[in-house]
Amino acid sequence: MDLEEDISQNHLVRVVNAAVNRLDDTIFDAAYPGGGRDSYHPKMLTKVIIYAYTQRIYSSWQIAKAIRENIMFMWVAGRQRPDFRTINRFRSERMKAVLETVFTAVLQFLAEEDYVQLEHYFVDATKIEANANRYTFVWGKAVVKHKAKLQEKVQTLFATIEETEKQEERAHGGGDLYELGETSKITSEKL
Repeated sequence: MDLEEDISQNHLVRVVNAAVNRLDDTIFDAAYPGGGRDSYHPKMLTKVIIYAYTQRIYSSWQIAKAIRENIMFMWVAGRQRPDFRTINRFRSERMKAVLETVFTAVLQFLAEEDYVQLEHYFVDATKIEANANRYTFVWGKAVVKHKAKLQEKVQTLFATIEETEKQEERAHGGGDLYELGETSKITSEKL
């Protein structure tokens, strides 16, 4: 089945895919020095995580489930299925220092291309102020302040995600989320 046909040409997942593809590979070189067994490509994992964040999905368990069930996630993951441990390890250990910067840059790119509007984009349940009146103008310091405010909100988001991840680790332990009906066996008698 070709998932390419089911995703419109201007869908957000394609924009995230293109934005991450434009990133320089040297960003990932420090996190992946080589050796060991084969791993998932860091750009693929970055695409999945950034797209998940744009959809307000922050839990590695929920992201792994979306990769199994959602066409957009299947497409951006290239039909690969990293589990929640891989996703969590990638964002909390290997790419922790870089992912926040990459997410902010992609979010800024999406805003510049009018895919998201920052005045409506919630990061920590607050709105970023904006004034689109054509009779107003923006001072240079205001732009710097706005970018600093966005970076601060992204840092708050990442701290919240990390805390949520710890809570879910305590709740789920080492297991995946259960699929509907997965906990019961269907027998011929039940049918």
